Amino acid sequence: MKYPLFKLSAIGILSSLPVLSWAETEQSMVDKQHSNLKSTLHAWANSIDNWLGEPDPNKPASATLRIMLDNQWNRYDGYSIKPRVRAKVRLPALKRRLSIVIGDEDLDNQAQDKNQISPNYREPLERNKRYDRRQARNDNSSLALRWSDGIKNWGIDTDFDIGIRSGADIFARLKVSKEWKHNETYSTRLEQIYRYGLNSKHYLRTNFENKFVQNENTFINNHTYIDYRNDLVETSIWGNSLYREHNFAGYKRLNYGVSIGGDIDKKRVSLNYYGPFVTWRQPILREWLFVQPEVNFYNNRKLERKHTLGAFLRLEAVF
Repeated sequence: MKYPLFKLSAIGILSSLPVLSWAETEQSMVDKQHSNLKSTLHAWANSIDNWLGEPDPNKPASATLRIMLDNQWNRYDGYSIKPRVRAKVRLPALKRRLSIVIGDEDLDNQAQDKNQISPNYREPLERNKRYDRRQARNDNSSLALRWSDGIKNWGIDTDFDIGIRSGADIFARLKVSKEWKHNETYSTRLEQIYRYGLNSKHYLRTNFENKFVQNENTFINNHTYIDYRNDLVETSIWGNSLYREHNFAGYKRLNYGVSIGGDIDKKRVSLNYYGPFVTWRQPILREWLFVQPEVNFYNNRKLERKHTLGAFLRLEAVF
């Protein structure tokens, strides 16, 4: 059977077009939604920056958004899940750098120590309770204006926040940090955070780390923190993690080391838990979508728990 000329042409055109599978179509739609949201965030940031002052074309406003889903499991507490959000809008129109920060504040408090995401840092949920809606809402409902400045002569960086958290807790927060580079491979960093809220009262955290850089992709770090809270109940905890970090191409990262920590009660320091951990982080499917699994082997003397395997998994989308 002979095909007319126009039929042969149509068949030739169709056969030359790329065939998109359902999965590819879904992925392209996801990328489009990601791009649209990212563009919207930057447009909002530039609109606010333009309203505040004369924008600089060489230093445009910007916005970042992190959406996380933390999953953790051990045989004592079972499985639990917690959503976390952190957003930052940078507004360089003012002489002092102004930004808006939204979401879970603990992500900033732990920013320098990538390994304080283990179950021992947070109080476990009640038995057989997988999700605490009230806790997730209170932790993520924070909005603040941040002024970032520094004392250049002393090499000190400062952040001052004023805002509202947990629905009705008006607060002020100050972070002061300084880094000493002793030589090309060894450095020390000290960070002090203080927050006072009308409802949450006093919060104080000290971060202290010593870093030894082996090469451009590998370093050894010892991070110590003290965390004090006076929210109805006065609590103080401490922790230390000694780990080695390897950074690979494609935003991949490997951490392994030992973490210890405990309580501080009436100036008495106790050792509550200790054990090793291994953490891996890499993009999955997309450059902006990350997966971060962790395996650890901790005990808990306070709850009379022996060493047991624990697992943690963070899924994170960056916009």
